[in-house]
Amino acid sequence: MKMGFSGDISDPHYYTHRVFILCNYILLGAASSCIFLTLSLRLIPSIWGFLLIFLHIITIAGSISGTVAASSSTSSSSRLRWYGAHMVVTVLTTIFQGSVAILIFTMTPEFLGSLKSYVREEDGAVILKMAGGLCLLMFCLNWVVLTLAFFLNYFAYVDGIGRNSINEVRLGSGSKSKIGSCNEVDEETTIKENLPFPFQV
Repeated sequence: MKMGFSGDISDPHYYTHRVFILCNYILLGAASSCIFLTLSLRLIPSIWGFLLIFLHIITIAGSISGTVAASSSTSSSSRLRWYGAHMVVTVLTTIFQGSVAILIFTMTPEFLGSLKSYVREEDGAVILKMAGGLCLLMFCLNWVVLTLAFFLNYFAYVDGIGRNSINEVRLGSGSKSKIGSCNEVDEETTIKENLPFPFQV
């Protein structure tokens, strides 16, 4: 058992949480790099460039919110709401990241033209393919993050049941000890009352 962000957690929960945080950090770096590469093609982006940057901003926001939510102790209902919202946002960004990567690698000149880049076509194609590689990396990492989020939700549920069971056992044993002590006091009182007058204490 590890001492974690919400008390005692199991070893699989602890290591899954660490890998989840690492994947989100990599997503943050990849999305930030894609924004930089898009701006390097055109400092003031076109409509398509702006949409591409907006997609990476959503990816960054999802990674930050996932990291914060996974590192804080939340109630079961809050965790379920976060898991549902995180799953929807991550799936949508994953689909768009994969689509962008395919368009970049299969239609590089057309995609570069839609961005209205003022960089030389050869240099722009290299920069765009670098951004496409990062989009492909984010596409794969998003599925990993989705899987890890599912396991984190499962482990949090199991660890919560385990803690509740331990608390119930402790409360039960405490109640039994109190009942036992009360019975002993009652027995002593009864014995003293039944003694003849000279022997009463």
